[in-house]
Amino acid sequence: MVEKRQPIQIDEAINKVMQHPLSPKEESVPLLESVGRSLAVNLYATHSVPPFNRSPYDGFAIKSEDTVHASRDLPVFLKVVGEIGAGFVFNRTVRNGEAVRIMTGAKIPDGCDAVVMLEIVREHGSEQIELVRSIKANDNISFKGEDTKEGALISKAGTSIHPGIIAQLATFGYSEVPVFRKPRIGVLATGSELLDVHQKLEPGKIRNSNAYMVAAQVMRAGAVPIVYGKLPDDLEACLAMITDQMDDVDVMITTGGASVGDYDLVPEFINRLHGKTLFNKVAMRPGSVTTAANLNGKMLFGLSGNPGACYVGFELFVKPLIRKALGTEQIHHAKSKGVLGADFLKPNPFTRIIRGRLEEENGQHVLFPSGLDKSGSVISLAEAEVFIILPAGTRGFERGMEVDFLLLEDQKGSEETWKTFSKL
Repeated sequence: MVEKRQPIQIDEAINKVMQHPLSPKEESVPLLESVGRSLAVNLYATHSVPPFNRSPYDGFAIKSEDTVHASRDLPVFLKVVGEIGAGFVFNRTVRNGEAVRIMTGAKIPDGCDAVVMLEIVREHGSEQIELVRSIKANDNISFKGEDTKEGALISKAGTSIHPGIIAQLATFGYSEVPVFRKPRIGVLATGSELLDVHQKLEPGKIRNSNAYMVAAQVMRAGAVPIVYGKLPDDLEACLAMITDQMDDVDVMITTGGASVGDYDLVPEFINRLHGKTLFNKVAMRPGSVTTAANLNGKMLFGLSGNPGACYVGFELFVKPLIRKALGTEQIHHAKSKGVLGADFLKPNPFTRIIRGRLEEENGQHVLFPSGLDKSGSVISLAEAEVFIILPAGTRGFERGMEVDFLLLEDQKGSEETWKTFSKL
């Protein structure tokens, strides 16, 4: 007997998933290995930047009071008493009538309160300079702490580490970086029609693209995919695999076996493993038969065997769980608005999520489908950079109408994108 499924709204489904978060875990990795990882602690400045008053230019460090009356008619001559390269210091206090040649980044010598750039100095050999205008106190000095003061919060826990963050970590001496451990996500494709990628096509067979697609989505989200390959539509074989491997992963994902029919294996997985089903149908197209369950404290997601539906199900329900485990607050896709560049005239009782591409026309976002708008389409995923959101209803949507869309590649994300769906 086929199970009767009652659909729930997208926002309700997301909310149910997020009530079962993964426990964030911390580890330390070498500085360069932290690229792309998430900071596990708030990062504070261990010293001021700059750590001392320094010169932003090549020039001469002087006492500004020596130049108060300088003019073309009455130039001032200063004696050059030394030179300071970056990384070196002048070992005495500069006196009136003296100047020190200074390089970019070098510490301002004691007694000096300004730097005069080389361009406005007339040099008389290596021992004397001439100035024909006055220089104000504090001119051309980068002051200690003007960039960052010691103890200041630099980056928050959960921040994705990019080259700019690496510069901060190196500046403040973090040779080992505390990061959130990447969750381990099991991926199992089910279906007697599946072939391995290297196998030749046979009548009635298709290659196992879903497992690799989901694994790539897992990696993009910041986690580690554990790919278990494929299994035929055999309940006992699938159940044995899940039972054996569940302890090795933080989340288990199956693709296929989630439709309503004789090979609907996911409900039986959950039943046999004494799990709690959170939902088994979502009011959306594609991916309405997406299932989520809690198995003794661990989440299992039954995603559709159709590539488009599988892709959407992961992005909406699994990715936020991963991002939360990595400490980020912006766990959902960033949302914006645009206008349709094509007609979508087919009405739908469920919210439609169209894989699309984004163009700019006269400063406005214009949205187009990235290919065939069917859940089984693989080609449409290759150019998909947004999800176009079409609310449920009895009417179609015409070119030029304003709609919401979600950015798939954006790393910043949003805290509350899921609330978009509650308004549909």
